[in-house]
Amino acid sequence: MTLVQDAQRDGARLAKACQVMGINVRTYYRWVAEGEVTADRRPDADRPEPANKLSPEEREAVVALCNAPEYRSRPPAFIVADQADKGRYLASESTMYRVLHEYDQQHHRGRQQAPQRKRPPTTHQATAPNWLWCWDISWLPGPARGTWWYLYLIMDVYSRKIVGHEVYETETGELAAELIQKACWREHLTDRHKPLILHSDNGSPMKAATFLEKLYDLGITPSYSRPRVSNDCQSLYVGFIIDPEDLVLVA
Repeated sequence: MTLVQDAQRDGARLAKACQVMGINVRTYYRWVAEGEVTADRRPDADRPEPANKLSPEEREAVVALCNAPEYRSRPPAFIVADQADKGRYLASESTMYRVLHEYDQQHHRGRQQAPQRKRPPTTHQATAPNWLWCWDISWLPGPARGTWWYLYLIMDVYSRKIVGHEVYETETGELAAELIQKACWREHLTDRHKPLILHSDNGSPMKAATFLEKLYDLGITPSYSRPRVSNDCQSLYVGFIIDPEDLVLVA
């Protein structure tokens, strides 16, 4: 206000001086209406309540409606539309949001879990043989169309050596537990104290309770691929040829 008054005394027009200071002329007149500069009265002004403001009983009815069993997992947009289809109208969507916020109920509504912080993916590096294994189950064509055999194969990441493989007719965690036990016997890992990590995808045999119990008994740490990341698991391309008659690995 002092700068505007000094500019006006120096011959500047009041409208131009107020424009430079970023205020309106009517604001200037309101501030000096009582002969001196007054404080901003807008925060303390008495404002009349809107005529359509909800009463306490109506606000309680809004909260009760939003907490009803059929609406407790629904947003206000769905509640208002569903009530309108039934010929009832209690409050607008924005009013429901405002009332829920005042009652500390404006939180996540639904069965989905709230967003969670994910830890960075764990990485493993093989510096010697029998430190990091990976395994997978591949489908092999059977003797008839629509029938399959399952190739269980475990490979050492460092040396690319196939430490264990079997062909079964089913895909279960019990068979995977037998295979990992045979692989540890074949590689003489039962008496060693070095850690071993077994990496795989998120298939059901890889997370079966029987298979995990066997890993814990053998002191093997399971590792899994990240969800929806297909190239996390080591590629297991093996040129096996299966004889359909006797299920013998011939190459």
